[in-house]
Amino acid sequence: MSNVTLIILCAGNSSRFSLKAKKQWLRVDNDPVWLYVSKKLTSYYNFANVIVTSHKDEINYMKNFSDDITFIEGGDTRQNSIKNALKEIETDYVMITDVARVDIPIEVIKNLIQLKNEADCIVPVLTVSDTVVYEDETINRDHVKLIQTPQLSKTKILKQALKTNRDFTDDSSAIKSIGGTIKYIEGSQRSKKLTFCHDLDILEKLQSPSKNFFTGTGFDIHPFEDNKDMFLGGIKIDVPYGFKAHSDGDVLIHSVIDALLGACGAGDIGEFFPDTDDKYKGVDSKTLLEHIVKFIYAVGYEIVNIDLTIIAQQPKINPYKNEIKSKIAKLLNLEKRFVNIKATTAEKLGFIGRKEGVAVQSIATLKYYDWKKR
Repeated sequence: MSNVTLIILCAGNSSRFSLKAKKQWLRVDNDPVWLYVSKKLTSYYNFANVIVTSHKDEINYMKNFSDDITFIEGGDTRQNSIKNALKEIETDYVMITDVARVDIPIEVIKNLIQLKNEADCIVPVLTVSDTVVYEDETINRDHVKLIQTPQLSKTKILKQALKTNRDFTDDSSAIKSIGGTIKYIEGSQRSKKLTFCHDLDILEKLQSPSKNFFTGTGFDIHPFEDNKDMFLGGIKIDVPYGFKAHSDGDVLIHSVIDALLGACGAGDIGEFFPDTDDKYKGVDSKTLLEHIVKFIYAVGYEIVNIDLTIIAQQPKINPYKNEIKSKIAKLLNLEKRFVNIKATTAEKLGFIGRKEGVAVQSIATLKYYDWKKR
């Protein structure tokens, strides 16, 4: 049985990537990059376990993609993410890679595994062919190495090396700081990191995102409450009553949120904003929708359109339809023509017909962000 665990670091914010979609969530056909990388590396070697560190806002969503991966909430730095993952590791060796290295060749993985007993940390490197200047002084380029990942370390040594507040940019630097041994092996130009938007050229030979469309439905219903402001679609409605709810009760926005989450398979509004949490008491629902829209784009989707049906005996919706449409379009980063609103009554049937509340049904359509059309 293998005594090597694979850790794929995937908890970053892609702050240098400058796209709404995070680099780890760009799609290769239907697979996000992090899943594509994990499938590729596990096809090279039968690891004892595979751990993917995740951003806290995405870990539950990631769990939908695989039952064969252990998902661990990452930290606020690369090093803290590694520390969190190492708590789960019992194997003698650990191989750690950055999800941004999307095209690691099999030869690098095989060499790391074969040489694992020759040092405390095995590190792929590139030599430098250009002239190197450091602080205005030309230095011998033969003394310069470009460090890559993945790196394979003895687990016990790496855990010991990371018992510090000092921050290291890679595993070998931490191990070297406590006197551990390092062995450098030949890396690969193919292992270049996807860091900036212009680095998307690295993905060009990979399969384009699937052209699939994804549809989700949302439904929400709230009774009226006297002496409370009413907000519907982010617009204040001029009536002497509002909606009874933990938040501001914007039944339309709540319905839209569920439709968006349904389309990308991310659960429902209660999983993101539980009504048992006091921090959401009376919250402006526009704030909740803005959070969900950011999430939708971050995990690699674009919103295509949304269709809404408001079921209300009162208040009258028609005077507000155009304003609501404009507000929802702005919140979703859509052109107004891609938001449709229909209003109907309940024909005086049921609690809606008795003028006791309002219901809204939403349908949202998403597609993958196409990084090849950037």
